[in-house]
Amino acid sequence: MASSSKRKEVYDVFLSFRGTELRNNFLGHLYKALDQNGIFTFIDNDELRRGDQISRALMKAIEESCIAIIVFSEDYASSRWFLEEMAKIMECKEQKNLTVLPVFYKVDPREVRGGRESFERALAKHALKFGKDSEEVKRWKKALFDAGSLSRWHLNDGDESELIQRIVKEISTCLDRTTLHVAKHPIGIDSRVVKLKSMLNLESDDDVVMVGLLGQGGIRKTTLARALYNAIFRQFEGSCLLGNVREDSKDSKDLA
Repeated sequence: MASSSKRKEVYDVFLSFRGTELRNNFLGHLYKALDQNGIFTFIDNDELRRGDQISRALMKAIEESCIAIIVFSEDYASSRWFLEEMAKIMECKEQKNLTVLPVFYKVDPREVRGGRESFERALAKHALKFGKDSEEVKRWKKALFDAGSLSRWHLNDGDESELIQRIVKEISTCLDRTTLHVAKHPIGIDSRVVKLKSMLNLESDDDVVMVGLLGQGGIRKTTLARALYNAIFRQFEGSCLLGNVREDSKDSKDLA
């Protein structure tokens, strides 16, 4: 059972990956997209792993993140450093409710969870060094199996930019953004929000969609608009609700 221990959340996302080539391409674009969407992301800039133990600073960054993205590439498991990092992430998932989202970058998830192909070769080398029955190797194998069993994104020869947009969109949805206050007892409002969402047809390719709420004052049109905003604002790169337009427009200095 996962622990309910409270952790201090400093970073929105922790990025775990291996390789300069990956950093200069897919990871660089992903980090930039996250940053441009206001998602505070930790990325380790130290390419040289010194020593056998994962640094305390890195462990602290993992513990203080809301979400961890592990990018599994072909040579990810060849380094003990990154296996320790991944094992720490999976430990925080179980003990501190860290959300873990894997990206399988040109590797099959079955390779990761089953220790096949490049992952099998890497684990075999670690087993020769530490012993196949060593606690380290057992922990890494279990962590790889658990992480490889998580269903998220698999990129082989697809469009990287499209995948990055999907990742950013899902991360934005996962993060606990502040919603607007609707009402103390919003009874019966959910069914009306569902109806409005169907009218908006958010899956369409239209650039602009507009819906008008008409009725006399005091029937809670603004309350319904706030509830609708809360239901859909995470689907967009930017969002804003402007209230009291008629009242504020009487004095132009108060217009947003």
